[in-house]
Amino acid sequence: MLDEKEFIQQLLNPKTQNDAFQKLLHTYQKPLYNHIRNIVLDHDDAADVLQNTFIKVFQNLKNFKGESKLFSWMYRIATNEALTFLNQKARKSGISSESLQNKAIDNLKADVYFDGNDIQIALHKAIATLPEKQQLVFKMKYFEELKYEEISEILGTSVGALKASYHHAVKKIEALLTVN
Repeated sequence: MLDEKEFIQQLLNPKTQNDAFQKLLHTYQKPLYNHIRNIVLDHDDAADVLQNTFIKVFQNLKNFKGESKLFSWMYRIATNEALTFLNQKARKSGISSESLQNKAIDNLKADVYFDGNDIQIALHKAIATLPEKQQLVFKMKYFEELKYEEISEILGTSVGALKASYHHAVKKIEALLTVN
């Protein structure tokens, strides 16, 4: 892609905005969908959150200060949108976030967009037992193969803290999976 500052200028310029936003969608739609899907688990929910994410990106691009990479800023928005969505869905359903997550995991087998097996279902169940921050760090590192520096920018946490969170998450998941 173009130099990031130049690309952001194209996104902000009414004359080049449409083409630039199409490039943005083309470049980031799939990785952001995968990121959101790892958090919300359900395909339809992920598609809704992705749409909300791009709306927020478009609406707030003028406020982007360039202190982080565009990629990190968009991932932060996607993460916040996904977590907000889950909390609202749990509240509307009158159940805890944990119960909602377990229900989503149980529904994965019937999801035509999920191509995992029983081992992956067990992994998702183990991940669901982790605190929210450890879940995010684990999913971003394990499933999305993001570097600690990228996760640090997205979550606003130090690399050292992320490494510790990931290490603890791996140990807990290993313990859960070897017991079952």
